[in-house]
Amino acid sequence: MKRTEKMLLCTGLISAAFAANAGAAEKNTKPNIIFILCDDMGYGDLGCYGQKYIQTPNLDRMAQEGMRFTQAYAGSPVSAPSRASLMTGQHSGHGHVRGNKEYWTGEVMYGNNKDYAVVGQEPYDPGHIILPEIMKGNGYTTGMFGKWAGGYEGSCSTPDKRGVDEYYGYICQFQAHLYYPNFLNRYSRSAGDTAVVRVVMDENIKYPMYGDDYKKRPQYSADMIHQEALAWLDKQDGKQPFYGFFTYTLPHAELAQPNDSILKGYKQKFFVDKTWGGSEGSRYNPAVHTHAEFAGMITRLDAYVGEILAKLKEKGLDENTIVIFSSDNGPHEEGGADPEFFGRDGKLRGLKRQCYEGGIRVPFIVRWPGHVQAGTVNDHQLAFYDVMPTFCELAGDKKFPKKYLNKKLEGDCFDGISFAPTLLGQNDKQQKHDYLYWEFHETDQIGVRMGDWKLVVKQGVPHLYDLATDIHEDRDVAAEHPDIVKQMKEIIRKEHRPNDLFKVTLPDFDK
Repeated sequence: MKRTEKMLLCTGLISAAFAANAGAAEKNTKPNIIFILCDDMGYGDLGCYGQKYIQTPNLDRMAQEGMRFTQAYAGSPVSAPSRASLMTGQHSGHGHVRGNKEYWTGEVMYGNNKDYAVVGQEPYDPGHIILPEIMKGNGYTTGMFGKWAGGYEGSCSTPDKRGVDEYYGYICQFQAHLYYPNFLNRYSRSAGDTAVVRVVMDENIKYPMYGDDYKKRPQYSADMIHQEALAWLDKQDGKQPFYGFFTYTLPHAELAQPNDSILKGYKQKFFVDKTWGGSEGSRYNPAVHTHAEFAGMITRLDAYVGEILAKLKEKGLDENTIVIFSSDNGPHEEGGADPEFFGRDGKLRGLKRQCYEGGIRVPFIVRWPGHVQAGTVNDHQLAFYDVMPTFCELAGDKKFPKKYLNKKLEGDCFDGISFAPTLLGQNDKQQKHDYLYWEFHETDQIGVRMGDWKLVVKQGVPHLYDLATDIHEDRDVAAEHPDIVKQMKEIIRKEHRPNDLFKVTLPDFDK
């Protein structure tokens, strides 16, 4: 692609072109869609997935009223590339964003607090269409609330340029390490914004970002983001379909939240608790009650989900709205979190940043009254890059994928398969993946799942596991099945495209 063409794409012309096709608002016959994506929640962190210590009544009820998937996978074992997979419909061997590449430049003062003048992550490729743009092209109004992580401030890939009508949250996921930040970001087409702006937390900046007075900051970002999401939802009148992408930062560290009834209840439950000393460079403040704080964050998130479902019912939108809940990757140990205590990996090996099951297998719940059969548990294997084609099928979009491929972008592709037939109980019509694929440069790992076979390549060395008999991936059987290893290495040869920003060590294809 020529540089001039990229510059045109950076101005948001893709979004404008598809938005122009949306047409006038008519009585909505398409399903509304809300995707709730939380941050670093392990497969076993919810009651409906076996959690014993943390109360999650609303998500448990959502599973009872919908479909709970047991073999759903994130796009990556870490935040930005996992979200990129969902946004782009590409796995991490094809997508441009495959890691948490950060941009922090310049300095600015908020009160006595020094912060960065520009923040954010590596931008999505402006030549490749992303999910909000496609939803706009299908007549949807779009709202996103929470973490963006798809481009730094002022880059060619920010919500205002990528099909989002209303946005409120953190452009930068590093900024999201603070729950009482100096600022959040906003873009509101209805309010006349022409670009993403910063919203200064005037009450927060009266106190330091770190130290004993930090908790005096009153503006708690998770609540503020949730209230903006509810306000946006409250404006929907059913005439135009809506797509809400609620990317809540809970339960990611730092371990911090208001000392209300939720947290106080867990402090009593975990009377003997752990403390953690903090890490200022990572924007993680000390935590005195780590178990109570973590459990409270998940229960708080669960309460948000309950309020969303209640709002849909109040608005009469309940039966025509698909609600999906998932997590961007497996559990973390950052900021004092203690996944071993909670058994948060759900008997799976591995944590965030690892291509073992615990790093990539995530909770995934879908509720759509009258369409998705209540109380079903499904073992269909899906990954985040399947979400885009699924939404297109549910919206009646017969243009995907051919219409959205950019012929001027070399190798442009989509990797997903719609799982709409599974949601609608049409299992005989459900196409299945021959394999699923992940790679992650930071820990130099590649993951491939083919049926029940799982290959994890670490620093170029392949390790093979049979998930049918070894769900914890304890017994490496690569030496016993060289033919399977060879077959799965050929998948890697086929699916990996070089990426200078996010390099991984490939296995020896000649062995």
